[in-house]
Parts: sequence; C-alpha cells; structure tokens
Amino acid sequence: MAINRDSNSYTFGFAIVLVVAVGTILSVLAIGLKPQQEKNDIVKKQLDILSAMMDTKAKGISRKNAEEEFKKYVNLDDAIVLDVNGNIKEGVKAFDVDIKKEYKDKNMKDADRNFPLFVAELDGKKAYVIPVVGKGLWGPIWGNICLDEDMNTIKGASFGHKGETPGLGAEIAQPFFINRWIGEKISDENGDFAKFEIVKDGSGSAKESKVDGITGGTITSKGVEEMANRCLKVYSVYFKNSKK
Repeated sequence: MAINRDSNSYTFGFAIVLVVAVGTILSVLAIGLKPQQEKNDIVKKQLDILSAMMDTKAKGISRKNAEEEFKKYVNLDDAIVLDVNGNIKEGVKAFDVDIKKEYKDKNMKDADRNFPLFVAELDGKKAYVIPVVGKGLWGPIWGNICLDEDMNTIKGASFGHKGETPGLGAEIAQPFFINRWIGEKISDENGDFAKFEIVKDGSGSAKESKVDGITGGTITSKGVEEMANRCLKVYSVYFKNSKK
C-alpha cells in the first residue's frame, strides 16, 4: 500500500519519529559528555581559586595544568566548611560545596548554607581563599577572595560573571578592579567585621573598607559589595574565634 505523504497522519507521524530520534541522540550525547563536563567544572573551580592567590598567567598556569598546580598550593585535607555563624561543620567536603547552586536556592534556610574555606601555602606562607557569590545587573556574579596569613588582609581576588555588560559591569573581572581590593582588611582592630562600601566618588583608595567602583557599572559594583559583605562576615567571625 502506497504511503500518502500529503496526509496529516503522515506529517504527525514523521514529526514524532523525528522528535524521538533527535531526543535520543541528544540524551546519548549528554550522558557521554557528562564526565568531561564534570571534569571541566572541577578544573575551572581550581583555576578560579588559584587566580585569587596569584597571577596564573605569569606562573604559566592554565586549564591544561591547573589540576597539577592546584595540588602544589592547596591541600584539600586542610579545607573546612563553616555554617552561617562561622562555626565549623563536620561531614561536608569544602570542594564539593556548590555555592552558586545554594545561592540560587531561595528555599534553602540560612542555617543549612555552607561556606567553604580553602587553606593554601604560597611563598612559604599560609593563605586563605574564600569563595563568594552574588547577583549583578543581568545575572549571577561570583569570585574568590584570598587573605594573607594574618587572616585579615586581602592579598588577591578573582571575580567572574555570567552576563554583565562588556565595558561596564563586566569590568569586575579585570585586574584594575581586583587590585583595588588588595590591602583592604575584612576585620577592624577588635577583630569585628569591617563592612565594605564600593564608592563612585574616587575616595576608595584613601579610606579603609572603601573600594572604588566601576564607572557606568554601579549596579554590578553594588552587587560585588553585597556579595563581599554577606560572605566575608561569616569568615570574619571564624577568624576572630580562631585567633582567640
């Protein structure tokens, strides 16, 4: 019997077969590529942490050797996870914590959130790397802030974004903005958290706890401010108690 290719039943049948075939192919590809995607995520995370500690390009560190270089500087056995009150949480691996996913989960209680802290060694001195996450103008922003061995002074940082405007909010990832954080302290002389303010009047370099923002990127700059204050406060409490 000849098939009537002009009939509605043939059109619907062909469409169903096509959808099933394409869906099957995409599913197979997704499953097959998942291990590589997971590995890429791990390498990206390692590279972001290292970028907060040092100039990775100058050190010759890239995606190709990030895993090997990460092990030289960061011992995951020393990493810890804090709760929202700055207390150590047991049974949670720092590197496994997905702070971006937790931040997006608006139903997650603050008491259940995890705050990872990575302990590194750089030039014979300890360094502490703090992951941070927040919201910019057009989407999520994130980063890592590295503290010196005094557990207080910022010695480096790395910031990233998903869709901030090039030349404006996207500039948070550029060295000139990151350098403005270096030398700032997260706690005052009493060990209490020193709240940051990102300003646009150019006074950031002259006053502690103030950082010059990005011209034309006010909302993104304020997003970084909120992100830093919300996250760093938790670690400030932990460091204060640790010094005691």
